[in-house]
Amino acid sequence: MAFAFVFPGQGSQSVGMMAAYRDVSGQDAAVVRSTFDEASAVLGEDLWRMVADGPAETLAQTVNTQPVMLAADIAVWRLWLEKGGRKPAVLAGHSLGEYAALVASGVLSFQDAAPLVRLRAAAMQEAVPLGTGAMAAIMGTDDIIRAACAEAAGDGIVEPVNFNAVGQTVIAGHKAAVERTMELCKEKGAKWAVALPVSAPFHSSLMRPAALKLKERLAEVAFADPEIPVINNVDVAVESNPERIRDALVRQAYHPVRWVETIRKMVAMDVTQVVECGPGKVLAGLARRCADGVGSVALADLARIEANLNLE
Repeated sequence: MAFAFVFPGQGSQSVGMMAAYRDVSGQDAAVVRSTFDEASAVLGEDLWRMVADGPAETLAQTVNTQPVMLAADIAVWRLWLEKGGRKPAVLAGHSLGEYAALVASGVLSFQDAAPLVRLRAAAMQEAVPLGTGAMAAIMGTDDIIRAACAEAAGDGIVEPVNFNAVGQTVIAGHKAAVERTMELCKEKGAKWAVALPVSAPFHSSLMRPAALKLKERLAEVAFADPEIPVINNVDVAVESNPERIRDALVRQAYHPVRWVETIRKMVAMDVTQVVECGPGKVLAGLARRCADGVGSVALADLARIEANLNLE
């Protein structure tokens, strides 16, 4: 029996989200704030003001969201350790969250990861002109969604890109193709199809140009051997070789996030509890829908951190 940590990515951000981790004495707030200050110093921009004061529209911009969420995830990780929490048996992160997992594992330094995710975000936004790409969440079977994508693509691209839970998949591609697929999925029996408020078709093959830019930068960043195993998104594999980890991050940018398989791999590694390390509760909710018998908890505030310090 063991527990795993998972780190959320883009979509879990909200203005004021780090206020939930403050205590009366201020020590816990200092751990959180110092993490943001560290990232801000590297990037030359005040991330703390952005997350504390907004506006939400600025926080939601991809080039801001990705470094902010990295800082938030690592702040909660550091707070967990500061409070005496044990290190988990295995780590994973959803999309952007994989970078936080690699920092927690010791593969990447936080100082290197912050500018890396900003470059990743900028490259993703530049890969597809604003307004021409889209994403949507579909509640339906994989067979329905794959068939609808193939039928509705036309001269565009639309693909399943996030396999988030059994019966819940995100598609991405050209906006018109995504819209056609949404309607076709509903016609084929999907329970619902909802457009997502994002600015680019993340993890679709349209992100290949972004991956090439990311590859160049990754070649310049120092990678260390992992101290804690990390299950990657693209292969659902644990890699220890730095070059293979780099390659997986490049391919992750334009390949699907295989989250259902990730949680099931954790269960196969004797994980019985999945812990979401960062603001929000999305991944904790998904975990229970990915595999039978696995428990989950979200460290969404200071009280939940303190309540779960006895995890072993």
